[in-house]
Amino acid sequence: MKIFYSILAVVMMMSLSSCELNEVPVDTATNEAIFDSEGGMELYSNSFYDILPNPDVGVFQIDDVSDVVARNGVDNFLAVNALSPITSSGWSWSDLRNINYFIENAEKSSLATKNNYIGLARFFRALFYFEKVKRFGDVPWIDRTIDEKDTTSLKAPRTSRFEVMDKVLADLNYAIENIALAKDPTCTRITKNVARAYKTRICLYEASFRRYHTVYNQQATANQWYSEVVSEANKITGYSLHQGQSSDRSYRELFITKTPYVDETILAVVLDASLQVFSSANRRFISPTYGNRPSLTRRFINTYLKLDGTPFTADPAYSTTQFVDEVKDRDLRLKQTIRSGDYKRTENGVPVVAPPNFNQTFTGYQPIKWSYDERFPYDDESRNDNAHIIMRWGEVLLNKAEALTELGQMTDLDWAATIGALRRRAGITGITLTTMPTAADPYLVNFYKGKFTNPVLLEVMRERAVELIFEGLRPDDLKRWHIGELFEEAIMNGIYVPALGEYDLNGDGIKDVYFYQGSKPTSTTSGIAFVDVSTSSAAGRIQLSNGTSGEVIFNPGVREWEDKKYLYPIPQTDYNMNPALGQNPGW
Repeated sequence: MKIFYSILAVVMMMSLSSCELNEVPVDTATNEAIFDSEGGMELYSNSFYDILPNPDVGVFQIDDVSDVVARNGVDNFLAVNALSPITSSGWSWSDLRNINYFIENAEKSSLATKNNYIGLARFFRALFYFEKVKRFGDVPWIDRTIDEKDTTSLKAPRTSRFEVMDKVLADLNYAIENIALAKDPTCTRITKNVARAYKTRICLYEASFRRYHTVYNQQATANQWYSEVVSEANKITGYSLHQGQSSDRSYRELFITKTPYVDETILAVVLDASLQVFSSANRRFISPTYGNRPSLTRRFINTYLKLDGTPFTADPAYSTTQFVDEVKDRDLRLKQTIRSGDYKRTENGVPVVAPPNFNQTFTGYQPIKWSYDERFPYDDESRNDNAHIIMRWGEVLLNKAEALTELGQMTDLDWAATIGALRRRAGITGITLTTMPTAADPYLVNFYKGKFTNPVLLEVMRERAVELIFEGLRPDDLKRWHIGELFEEAIMNGIYVPALGEYDLNGDGIKDVYFYQGSKPTSTTSGIAFVDVSTSSAAGRIQLSNGTSGEVIFNPGVREWEDKKYLYPIPQTDYNMNPALGQNPGW
């Protein structure tokens, strides 16, 4: 989507290009120039793409606030007394005004293709409102431009979130019906299939929100939304799970390519070094000082299945298995998500063995999912130019699988085509590919605090977490499932360490880390990381769970969850301007 970062350049190019004599130049400031011109409509609609995730902020950072990521510090969302009406944000409506202005004028256009552009606008309006409803719950529904003197509208109360979501669904359906382009070979434009895929995401969120947030008494309406997920997923055609040169590369290849793989990618942001459009993915995952320094927790790593399809946690010795052994014979997505085994990075064109680096990771489970293999310049500067996936076929399969399970309609054939297909790509074998489970994995039951016991749903949840880690959906999943208490998960645990001393983490015969207490020891191994695990209650320290042995435990600081955080507070300044907005419960 690099063109959307340089709309001004496009405008200048169009103003200099030749045009038909009966066509009004698109660089004039008249409504006719914009809304009765194909070029004008397209140029205007490009501005809507700014609503999509910014590549530098990136979907890869959103999961940092979740239950499965150990990170530096505590986000204001979870820090004690940090979030309040004074500190809240996000009550901005300028994007909506831009969209509504376009729709109002496009509807008056004589252009034969106007409904295509109105469909694009209504898709982005649906996306805009979905994000607002997730954040604030009830919000004002506005489908027209409001004059600054229209105090009645400006001072109006909020609209029920459920009414707003009905209108979001109507916008999505209009977009699907009227957007002309079915599939874009660049994976950067909004198409029918993009709208359909987003509809599965949005409807799944709304369905589970209605089912599990019982305070709203909307459980009876949940199945209507689950049914929308299944129906729309079945209409998406032309995609498959990406298969790379080898099964231990297929998954990771999706996230380290400049050009999206069109087999699985439905929508992506394409970056461009020539336009100086980059992301900071490498730097954020690798730098010991820049960003959140996210690391995965052992609690989560334990959910990756073994290659034969059985739970890793079914092994009685799983809790004391050392890192070098626990990553062997596991779901191949594990080695494509974190550094392990034979992982190498390239330096000056030469592959260099790269075990987990405890100067960069808190837990030993160091992510590689979005990072380049090469070191310079991508590590030390924010110059990653990988395409950033926003929507892909793998997610659609998971959305469909969850909806089918919640509807009680999942069959073995559906299972094989969704969960089974994802696991097959990950190298997993056995009955788990073709047959739904009949008994709940006790580790997963405990993982989700006993709130979910359906064995099929628990496996869908396992698969969703593993497949979509660092794709920005985990916090929304916790909220819609009404298990926000997992946000304050206190166990930011890492690899198992049987005793103080030196350890080889990737089995190459070279020691990689030295765990010690007290005075820093010496080592004959060049470049080894020294980790002081002396007893301490200070935030930011690493310790071992049993003092001189046990799991690595990282203390980021106190993380606090309160149910009022399912919704952000209305910012105080906005409430002061319009008290009719009211305030969200608990704030």
